[in-house]
Amino acid sequence: MKVLWLAAHPEERSLNSSLKNEGIRTLRDHGHEVQVSDLYAMKWNPVVDADDYDHSPTERLHISNAAHHAYTHGTLSPDIRAEQEKVTWADTLVVQFPLWWYGMPAILKGWFDRVFVRGFAYGIDDPATGQALRYGDGPLTGKRAMAVVTAGARPSSIGPRGVNGDLNDLLFPLHHGTFWYTGMSVAPPFLVPSADRTTPATFEDTAARLRTRLLELPSTPPLPFRRQNSPDYDPETLTLHPDLAPHTTGLALHYTDAP
Repeated sequence: MKVLWLAAHPEERSLNSSLKNEGIRTLRDHGHEVQVSDLYAMKWNPVVDADDYDHSPTERLHISNAAHHAYTHGTLSPDIRAEQEKVTWADTLVVQFPLWWYGMPAILKGWFDRVFVRGFAYGIDDPATGQALRYGDGPLTGKRAMAVVTAGARPSSIGPRGVNGDLNDLLFPLHHGTFWYTGMSVAPPFLVPSADRTTPATFEDTAARLRTRLLELPSTPPLPFRRQNSPDYDPETLTLHPDLAPHTTGLALHYTDAP
């Protein structure tokens, strides 16, 4: 594998960062290539603005159009281009972060905001049909992605009946709205609950589980999301046909195994 490990934790001595180091070492020891974007160490700028696109201050800034123009004309900010080169090189993205307020840290969200611009990660149409290539098709099709997430919550509270909700629901914006939207297949996430109560023994167990997940990643079945450009959705309304998953509502509709 060619792995881009995208990390977002401010403390190198944390459990999160220790697992990052363990994971990268494991991959390299087994012959895989790894590039790392450690956003806090890089002091990554997460804020989108006109400077990203060499955009004239005299003109209204339309983010999607300006980003697309800059991408196609080679005028994107150098830090954005460098990250896009890493994504292009990789066949696998490991995105690691602590779950803060039910989502990614702002620095990581800002990485996606700035790097996944139109033309690079989305905004491509099928020349034969004119359909937008997204949700299972797109510029990043052929790559896989996996989230590695630490959380303070106890294991029982993150699940279908847990007060914190099911992990796949919490990560749906990342899994479905970012990875799958751009065409990447999505491996089941790796969760480390009770992260602030870790002991040396539980760390060793967690590290062992992470090593196994990483080495099995090429053969791990992805989450069974429905492709947008499949017979499952009405092509005009982009809604699921009523005969599919008739007893299911919400996010679960968009999995092919929904009842």
